[in-house]
Amino acid sequence: MRVGVIGLGVISRYYLAALGESGPLRLGAVCDVRPEALAPYRDEVPCWRDHRDMIAAGGLDGVVVTVPNDQHAPVCVDLLDAGLPVCVEKPLATRLRDGLALAELAATRGTVLFTSFHRRYNARIRALLEGLPRGVPIESVRVRYLEKIEEHVGEDRWYLDPARCGGGCVADNGPNAFDLVRLLLGALQVSGVDIRRDAAGVDRRALVALTAESGARATVELDWDHPGETKDVEVRLTDGSVWRADMLAGFAGFKQSLWHEYAGVLRAFTLAVHTGGVDRDGLAALAMVDAAYSAERWSAALAGDRR
Repeated sequence: MRVGVIGLGVISRYYLAALGESGPLRLGAVCDVRPEALAPYRDEVPCWRDHRDMIAAGGLDGVVVTVPNDQHAPVCVDLLDAGLPVCVEKPLATRLRDGLALAELAATRGTVLFTSFHRRYNARIRALLEGLPRGVPIESVRVRYLEKIEEHVGEDRWYLDPARCGGGCVADNGPNAFDLVRLLLGALQVSGVDIRRDAAGVDRRALVALTAESGARATVELDWDHPGETKDVEVRLTDGSVWRADMLAGFAGFKQSLWHEYAGVLRAFTLAVHTGGVDRDGLAALAMVDAAYSAERWSAALAGDRR
């Protein structure tokens, strides 16, 4: 498979490294609006500044989209319209209606729309999922996703612009955390939120309460002001046992776990291209982001009525 990469920001390096490994995937083209970002690839693969020109040139079997969040939907529309399988960074879109439109378009065109949830492929998470005893119900789940966001974004300052990011920690880190809870509990509903915003209106901290159809409860803790980095999962079973997974354990150095996680993303994308179908997980996570922000607005409205 010849894979194009659109967007050469901070996350692209992990896709590009995985594409450089021996295997069935090869880097086929790159695209970025910045000439300086394209410069290292000029002698290796075709380079484009407009993704529509890359599409028109042909020669690709799939495309990874890792542009700023607000550009996910328009870029994916063009790719799906052209019949190209798409692997798009989470969140699927910044608005739920755009995510719904993308899923409908992929189904209509009969092509693959795959959302990248890299934490699914974390070795510690996989061990947790495989180690949980069968037949013992889950009572509760807690996912913590805590970091200092400025340490993670590099030159991609758009993360700190709510219009481009889709919000703050709920919009960007929330999908990964919600996806992990869904892997454990299935379909979820938002039952409560506590979202804290800075002076610019960016949600920097959030506590989201969730309820599964089984009655199991979950909490997702998000923090963009956390010193260092904490990313873990705790699962409590009805037999009283507690199971934990630290996503960063065993990976010395900043962001070191991401190398193997994104290799896992591309393996799963390859399988999706060969088996077909529209991935609904990205849409489910986006719906939970939308529900969390909606719950915040309802809480604010109720508080205003009480005053």
